Amino acid sequence: MIITRNILFKNFNKKYSSPINNKLRLLLRENNEILNSLKSSYKYSYSKKLINSYKKDFSVLRIIGMGGSILGTKAIFSFLQKKIKKKIIFFDNLLPKFKSNNEKKILNLIVSKSGNTLETISNVNNLIKKNQKNIFITENNPSYLRMLANKMKAEVVDHNNFIGGRYSVLSEVGMLPASLVGLDEKKFKQFNNLIKKKNFLDSLVQNVNNILFFVKKKKYNSIVINYDENAEDLFKWYQQLVGESLGKKQKGIFPLISTMPKDNHSLMQLYLDGPKQNFFTFFSVREKDSNKIINSSILTSHKYIKNKKFGEILNAQKKATEKVFSRNKIPFRSFEILNRNEEVLGELFTFFILETILLGKFLNLNPYDQPAVEMIKKDTKKILINT
Repeated sequence: MIITRNILFKNFNKKYSSPINNKLRLLLRENNEILNSLKSSYKYSYSKKLINSYKKDFSVLRIIGMGGSILGTKAIFSFLQKKIKKKIIFFDNLLPKFKSNNEKKILNLIVSKSGNTLETISNVNNLIKKNQKNIFITENNPSYLRMLANKMKAEVVDHNNFIGGRYSVLSEVGMLPASLVGLDEKKFKQFNNLIKKKNFLDSLVQNVNNILFFVKKKKYNSIVINYDENAEDLFKWYQQLVGESLGKKQKGIFPLISTMPKDNHSLMQLYLDGPKQNFFTFFSVREKDSNKIINSSILTSHKYIKNKKFGEILNAQKKATEKVFSRNKIPFRSFEILNRNEEVLGELFTFFILETILLGKFLNLNPYDQPAVEMIKKDTKKILINT
């Protein structure tokens, strides 16, 4: 089924019903800042003037942040890397050593909703220098990074107080860096179009119905079978979205990422013949491939791969895997991307965000908070104070 002009979608084989249409209608009517950020009418806290004043004035963009402050941006930049001409460096872990960067035209983008993220503060302390250009994205509340930005007389962009990190990709957090490297922020905003498409809404509803049924049957592992190396970061974003939103009150869905074709030679045996606690998402991108088998090196025993492109081999493996999954009655859905662009990424972000929020509501969970993680932050601070 074509659910948009960019996505060919195959749903889970069996259909299960639940009263989800009403919940979806109510959700779409909510005055919800997360949903508002998906819309074309969303008002950013930065101006086009700011973008224009910086976009031609750097050769290297260094983005410093953790979790939802950076995962969505990494997803965008990885998936659309062929469209991006600037050099991008991400700092999204606590690194003991930093390689010196001799490039002169550096722009640092520091992102933290609270402005007090310990790892971001530590990395900023070792990375940024006064003679570099810096933009901070953080809430308009007293915080370490807000004070530091003011002290440095750096540019500060307000982070929307009502949008948590993992939902912030289509807000200032993802759209400002996308605009800085020349991507079209308007094309990411597909919410208004999608909610008018029957195929999209029907597929969304049926997905949620199926996943709720799997959870009821104790199938808790959501495993992505990914055939596109440029989508790895997209699914790390998805991993956080599902893990933090739904992992509460001894409930949850465990999101895992499997990279093909290499995992055919390590994990596929487990998927096919191991415990039946999993449901799967196949993901691939249909695009031209210039990498071709060198015929002169092929022995007669493998002449069937002569003249084949690497993409054809990968696609054959995907089709074969789907056939085996179907024969073994292993539940899976499949996304085949027809165009690699801003529009399709906006569609995927919107689909997964709506799906996750609806699952949270049906599982009687608050999909917007992450209370357990806060305990680790508090105890880390206590340990550091006392050592």
